Amino acid sequence: MPRKAATPKDSSPVADFEASLDALETLVEKMEHGEMTLEESLAAYERGVGLYRRCQQALEQAELRVKLLTDPDRPDTARDFPDVPSDGDA
Repeated sequence: MPRKAATPKDSSPVADFEASLDALETLVEKMEHGEMTLEESLAAYERGVGLYRRCQQALEQAELRVKLLTDPDRPDTARDFPDVPSDGDA
């Protein structure tokens, strides 16, 4: 089931994540068809990297919010989520 597209007035990290993820999925599907020129492929790849980074930032913000909600007085003692790859693993 497709996600609801974010509207311009949606500026929350969740809305930004959803919109970026939808755009990234569409871009990947388009690239997988192999009908792009080299120039179009390079531009699409560059856009994809930017979308991926926006998704990563939104996920990091969500993780921080969860840590703050779990123990607002001591967020530094919160443990990382299990099985979450670090930036170098992606």
